[in-house]
Parts: sequence; structure tokens; C-alpha cells
Amino acid sequence: MNDAPGYMPPKVWTWQKENGGRFASINRPIAGPTHDKELPVGRHPLQLYSLGTPNGVKVTIMLEELLALGHAGAEYDAWLIRIGDGNQFGSGFVAVNPNSKIPALVDRSGPEPIRVFESGSILLYLAEKFGAFVPTEPAARAECLSWLFWQMGSAPYLGGGFGHFYAYAPTKIEYAIDRFAMEVKRQLDVLDRRLAETEYVAGGDYTIADMAIFPWYGGLAKGWLYGAAEFLAVDQYRNVQRWADMLLERPTVQRGRMVNRVSGDPATQLHERHDAADFETKTQDKLAPAKA
Repeated sequence: MNDAPGYMPPKVWTWQKENGGRFASINRPIAGPTHDKELPVGRHPLQLYSLGTPNGVKVTIMLEELLALGHAGAEYDAWLIRIGDGNQFGSGFVAVNPNSKIPALVDRSGPEPIRVFESGSILLYLAEKFGAFVPTEPAARAECLSWLFWQMGSAPYLGGGFGHFYAYAPTKIEYAIDRFAMEVKRQLDVLDRRLAETEYVAGGDYTIADMAIFPWYGGLAKGWLYGAAEFLAVDQYRNVQRWADMLLERPTVQRGRMVNRVSGDPATQLHERHDAADFETKTQDKLAPAKA
């Protein structure tokens, strides 16, 4: 890879497999499956295939919120998709999500399975299916969906832009880091100004907009993403901090953050979730005395 000031792109780009930093082994310029592997199917109406990244956490928070409201039809099996191992390129996963990205959902509650992919689409699908966490009044609904799609459009600058060049790229490129740091701080300011006006992002009620935005920007504010809290001076966004702390107090958010998680404290990881009792088992394991 040539990052010298005199570099000029070739007339036709060609793929160099060694480029790409930490994710070089799974990034490629073509779609489709790399191997045959069917997806497992559990006993619940909803089958989630995911990983505890910010995009995956959006959906597990939503499902836990729905169950807490008493929507039995929101019971789900959460199967772990290890993207570092290329699980997302199995034929079964590609059939559910042709884009080979987590999360992916299959709703088996009806006569025919329904596939849903892209995290924002899954949130909206579940909100409409169960009539929860999305307003029905036109102005409030428009505000909620505007912030939902703000997140979908903004987060690639945070993740694939800033996160990649700051934390994962094989070389530190000042221009790229400065460019995306500036944009991420602008986004944090947009969110901070909004949360100075309202309790939750879309207004006075907790909605799918909060669930979508929290894992990315709440996580950034609380120092979970990219080790960049000091670099981005996230403490200065006091309204974002207030909002993130408020959401973290919700048991549903706490549970949602555990599902399909494979990093951090092992006590906070629930690799697969097939029943509400799985959380209780995890809590008991955490409280059990260490073996001699």
C-alpha cells in the first residue's frame, strides 16, 4: 500500500488482499457466499443471527424491550455470527441477508418465513409488528424516523470512517483521522443540541430512535468504542452523557448489551440467547465463588 504524498490512483483499481488492516481477511470486492452452511433454527418465533456490535445491540435491546412489555411473540433465539471467522459468508446467512452483514432476522411466526436485514429496517419492522416504540401521530412519527435514519446515515462516518482509520488501519493517516474526527464531533454536537431540548432523541418518549443511536453514540460517549473517548473529548457532550446514563439504567438495555457479545468481561457475555433464563444463569455464574 502506497500512502506517499505523490500517490496517484491507477486508471483501474485492482484488489490487493494484503490491504485493509485488521479486517483484510474478511473484506472483499464481491458479494455472495464463500461456503455452504445452513443456519440453525430454534423454537421461538424470531430467529436472530448477529454479533454484539453496535448494530447487533440495537436489535437485542429492542427485543428485550418488547418482551418486558409482555409481547410473547417477541421471544427469540439469538445465534452468534462470528464475522471475524467469515460466518456471514455462509450460504444460509447470505440467503437471509445478501449483503452479508449482521444483524439478520427471520420471522417464522407466520405461514411463510420473512427475512429482514439492515438494523434500522429490523427495528422498524418489529416496532410496526408489535405496535410499540414508534409513534403513530404523523408529526411524532416523522421525527422518530428522521432520527432513526440520521443514525443509519451518520454511523458509517463514525465506524467505517473514524473508527477504521483511528483504530484499525495498518498505518495512521493524519488527513483521514482529522477528516473523520471532525465529522464525528459534528455529529455528537448535533445529538447534544437535540438532547438539550428533549429527554429522548425523538421527543418525550423512548423510541426506536434511541435504540438505534445509543449503541453507537452512547457507546462512544461512555468510552466503549475505539479507545477514543479522550481523543474526541466526549465528556464535553453533557446532554449525550445524561441520555446515555439514563438508558444504561434500563435492565432491558443491560440485557440487550450482553447478547451475542464476545469481548470484554466474560461475565457480561451471553454468546447465544435462547430463553430469558439464560440471563439468570449468567448472573448466577457471575456470583458463584471462584473454583480453587
